[in-house]
Amino acid sequence: MNNHLSRRGLLGLGLGAGSAALLAACGDSGPSDKVTGGQNAGPAAASYSGPNVTLAFWNGFTGGDGPFMKKLVDQFNTEHPNIKVTMNVYQWADYYQKVPAAVATGNGPDLGIMHVDHVATNAARGVILPLDDLAKTLNLTEGDFSPPVWNAGTYRDTRYAIPLDVHPLGLFYNKTVLEKAGLDPAKPPATADEYMAALDQLKGKGVAGHWATPFPFTGQMQFSTLLWQNGGKLFDEQGTAPLFAEQPGVQALTWLTDLVKNGYSPKNVAQDADVVALRNGKNAFNWNGIWTINTLREDKALQWGVAPLPQIGTQKAAWAGSHQFVQFKQKAKDDNKLTAGKVFINWISQHSIEWAKAGQVPARKDIRDSAEFTALTEQAAIGTQIDYLQFLPATPGIADAMATVDTAVNEAILLRKEPAKALADAAGKAGQILEGNRKKYGA
Repeated sequence: MNNHLSRRGLLGLGLGAGSAALLAACGDSGPSDKVTGGQNAGPAAASYSGPNVTLAFWNGFTGGDGPFMKKLVDQFNTEHPNIKVTMNVYQWADYYQKVPAAVATGNGPDLGIMHVDHVATNAARGVILPLDDLAKTLNLTEGDFSPPVWNAGTYRDTRYAIPLDVHPLGLFYNKTVLEKAGLDPAKPPATADEYMAALDQLKGKGVAGHWATPFPFTGQMQFSTLLWQNGGKLFDEQGTAPLFAEQPGVQALTWLTDLVKNGYSPKNVAQDADVVALRNGKNAFNWNGIWTINTLREDKALQWGVAPLPQIGTQKAAWAGSHQFVQFKQKAKDDNKLTAGKVFINWISQHSIEWAKAGQVPARKDIRDSAEFTALTEQAAIGTQIDYLQFLPATPGIADAMATVDTAVNEAILLRKEPAKALADAAGKAGQILEGNRKKYGA
């Protein structure tokens, strides 16, 4: 596992360089070992009336979100006496190793959760099954979710995943620090001018307002957000060419490095030191993931808030991850299990307001529009970004190439390379990785 990723990165994301390491550890042997997932895809149904079945459900919810999912599983089992779901929980690092190996030996789980950047890779390797039948049976469309998160679950025009949630970045802020600097904590900055004006006012009071982290978690996520806000892309739509070294990427990384150069951020910020500083009143703003809500709630004395990310570039955009439901290829096709599994996926999706309480934004629009979700003030604030969230292209092995972006962000924010040079060097390496992936997974 990449040592730049924090403890929380392991528990909650499995992204970037970490994903590359995890997938490499699975020992994929290329397209010669591929099994077409559709060969044992089963029928979809809104209900199940067959014989008793037991379904193995694997995920990586080892943190505070685990008990919320366990509660949902228990409720599902109570309401469906002919379906028993057993939940096995692993660290995400172990999970992404165990699942392909278990499927390859015919001992895989029936159901699982995957981060959206793993879906295409596991679809190409024949580890997961198509779910178009489920979407059609239940009349699910992007209008029931949102276009970005719905489309992220497809690979080569086939749906392999049903979104459970999104977990975007948001603007977390320390209300006490803002008040001491003469800023209104009820009106966090929403534009580039407002944000820089706030940083200037904080700097005048001796506060470095935005600590720029050089680590993938969350420095790369901030860079990706700013690149998209400047109208750029990390890769082309097919995931065959890196685009992050073009002008929008240089603008994005320069904005972050200028925070350090101009005294808005200290140098050499350690992993997670930015959010620790927010909690300790040493900085005002922290661009971090929605999972930070539960972290900050632990500090009862802390006065804090969260808002959508400010629009620094020409358009709104925000980095996000997404947990998505998948079904795994089985050694022997069992239509009863496949149908029951689809019933489980649909039921959890419909009851995902309980999952929102674990610190997530439900993917389903009707849940997000409910009064119950609106009452979850912090999650709802971050959830307003749903229609302009961004995800990586659905390309097998794309996370391998993202490892080069992690390196570029690290080198630039630590002031070891100028942004343009760091990104150009990374793009050269990323191009080689993408070419290798085309050969590995098939064109």
